[in-house]
Amino acid sequence: MQVWTDVSQVPTAWGPSVVTLGNFDGVHRGHVAVLTRMVADARAVGAHAVAVTFTPHPAQVHRPLEAPPLLLGDADRLELLAGTGLDAALLVTYTLDFARQSPEEFVRRYLVDALHARTVVVGRDVRFGWQNAGDLTTMRRLGERHGFTVEVIEDVRPDDADEPGGYRRWSSTWVRELLAAGDVRAAADVLGRTHHVRGVVVHGDARGRELGYPTANLGHVAGMVPADGVYAGWLRRERRADGTPVPAAERVLPAAVSIGTNPTFDGHDRRVEAYVLDRTDLDLYDDEVALELVERLRPTLRFDSVEALLERMARDVEDVRAVLGLPRA
Repeated sequence: MQVWTDVSQVPTAWGPSVVTLGNFDGVHRGHVAVLTRMVADARAVGAHAVAVTFTPHPAQVHRPLEAPPLLLGDADRLELLAGTGLDAALLVTYTLDFARQSPEEFVRRYLVDALHARTVVVGRDVRFGWQNAGDLTTMRRLGERHGFTVEVIEDVRPDDADEPGGYRRWSSTWVRELLAAGDVRAAADVLGRTHHVRGVVVHGDARGRELGYPTANLGHVAGMVPADGVYAGWLRRERRADGTPVPAAERVLPAAVSIGTNPTFDGHDRRVEAYVLDRTDLDLYDDEVALELVERLRPTLRFDSVEALLERMARDVEDVRAVLGLPRA
């Protein structure tokens, strides 16, 4: 998939295109269903399939104090979009100047002049242009003026109405609610994959190592961090600090992941850290890793003694083995 970060990067001869617009936060099952169908439709008419998306999320520009946490960082979002078969993605930097364009200006510059849209795929609630003045009726009118058709996509819902929440459409909002409750297993059902967060391993206070459970502490975390607690998951090594490849056997490792402030030691900073099961020899400092969160085992607890904490940590490790289908130690 080609990725352009400015409309000027789109090749002059690009097109014709089937284009869709959206934030695609999470690239959940609803997004994937729509995009894969769009790709198939584009192939059938000999057109390119293109997604126009934005960074940062428009809400972070217009309502920064109210903006929802993003489920994915840009790199992960683009990787997942590529997995749907798209030919290209135009990642537009969203600013107040960009937002001041009229609906006509946006459509003409991005969809018509740059991407040579033959079809534009939108939801019924599409809004675009200054103060969200453009809607579905506007898009259809502009399509008639500039020579493209408009295809309306309906909400995509789970096939099985008996599933928990089966009445509800797949959405980023639904995933955020589940993650905020710590229900990463249900979130995976909506996403179509295990939710993960990503970051570079930084030095912590080494308390885990002192207790016999050395942890990889993530610095700045990309992706929505779910509710505090202990999780069973996998640590996926993405990139070594020195650029050398990670051996295949060391790339995906079982882990107990702790999210919270470490109340037993009167901690105040919220941390995301992972203990790789049965490994005290790993040097992950400055490596980029992703933590795939499979199931929440328990909430964060305050223990009366280090001994009580160690006892529970040993139980947590065995619970991780059970969740991940690993043999007991």
